[in-house]
Amino acid sequence: MSRADCPAAEKHLENRPDTAGRKRGATALPVLGAAADKGAPARAPGKSRKKAAKAPVVSFVSLGCAKNLVDSEMMLGQIAASGAVISGDESLADTVVVNTCGFLESSRLEALDVIEELAARKRAGDLKRIVVAGCLVQRDGESLLEAAPDIDALVGVNNRDDIVQAVWRMDRDAEVDQYMGDYHRFETHPWQDRGRLRLTPRHYAYVRISEGCNQKCTFCTIPSIRGPMRSKSADELVEEARELVDDGAREILLIGQDTTSYGGDIGDAAGLAGLLRRLDRDVAADWIRLMYVYPSIMTDEMIDAIAQCERVVKYIDIPLQHINDRMLKRMHRRVTRKQTETLLKRLRDRIPGVSIRTTFIVGFPGETDAEFDELVDFVRGAGFDAAGAFVYSLEPETPAGRMREQIDDETKRERHERLMLAQQDVALEAARAWIGRAFGMIVDGRDADSRLIARHAGQAPEVDAVCIAPKAPKKLKAGDIVRAKCVETDGYDLIVEPAK
Repeated sequence: MSRADCPAAEKHLENRPDTAGRKRGATALPVLGAAADKGAPARAPGKSRKKAAKAPVVSFVSLGCAKNLVDSEMMLGQIAASGAVISGDESLADTVVVNTCGFLESSRLEALDVIEELAARKRAGDLKRIVVAGCLVQRDGESLLEAAPDIDALVGVNNRDDIVQAVWRMDRDAEVDQYMGDYHRFETHPWQDRGRLRLTPRHYAYVRISEGCNQKCTFCTIPSIRGPMRSKSADELVEEARELVDDGAREILLIGQDTTSYGGDIGDAAGLAGLLRRLDRDVAADWIRLMYVYPSIMTDEMIDAIAQCERVVKYIDIPLQHINDRMLKRMHRRVTRKQTETLLKRLRDRIPGVSIRTTFIVGFPGETDAEFDELVDFVRGAGFDAAGAFVYSLEPETPAGRMREQIDDETKRERHERLMLAQQDVALEAARAWIGRAFGMIVDGRDADSRLIARHAGQAPEVDAVCIAPKAPKKLKAGDIVRAKCVETDGYDLIVEPAK
């Protein structure tokens, strides 16, 4: 499977400033101020704590995509509300929780490396308990213990709310605690993401509008791990977004495995378009950003909602995966090249100034030289503002993993390099087109050289280029929204000055 549907992996800008201050590929919990320093439990907004003797000191590592990050924030909120002490310093913790990604071989290896580092500390007597949660647990189950026997508890994606029990059980016996159930129907098991202890910078936050996916792309393991598509109600999403805005978020990013299918499973006829209009009307965020658009079901109503809603930024994140018709059919993307090109034209015609980012898979089983060349030519002419490419990863349990004509690793790497070089020229040209333009931008912070780092509405956090303001006033802080003008570029990034 490709990691194209995981935002944390869409980093085609390897050397841009890490404005979030987080380790790439992992999110480690920061030290939570005086509460953590003094050994007092940190608390999530609106949550009460209980008094408990010998409360565990818990540190947390979050791996993978933004959807996983939301789960991490929810688990942290629950752990903090239970009375446990949260520490950003793993050396002070007696329990470490690792929330894993399990969609790719590389992500599984990353998780196992982290677990082994913790296991070495445990064997040395410096750590009491290792709790492993998330997609890798849901995917591999008990077999994960063969690779990592020092794990004390396993918590699957459908058992997120059992994290408190997993963390507090300190009387370790020979048995590994296991919390791994099947997916829930939201109508019988309401699923909400309120009361989070956030790991993102305060000024932006992710809102997961649905869980699971029904698309059945042949390279993808998401349905087998996360289950079928299940939408939250619009009322619930409004409440979640309001809580985040009240907690300081000025930018709300809407995420899900497939945001365009929102509402269809719960009989919400207004669907995604209706949700965008509702959030635009009822949530006081400055920016609302839509991620993970599935191309075959993008409607004119959705496009018009993006164009007409004042708070919704004119930005589309639309993973295309390929452009050749035969490849798209083998991937089960349910779209053709002609339909894709028509959609891109509709987006640009109906949303003036829209920024479009996408992702592709190279080396999919059976991809011929001619089919790959077609993809390269398409990228050169499509004018994407940003694009990522991912080498196909064989996942044995997927239909694509059982296909013949698997491409060798060297060919896949060569194709990846060629495609990204083609997009590099396009992205550099797209960046230069901003020179002389004035726009609003949201401040993310400052880099190691004390330069202000910000983003305009066409730049999503963590995955896109940034705006750099060397001459910005010192008083500006993260979360401020100011006017700026682009005066030059530095690679993909924009060099900006205050707009007059």
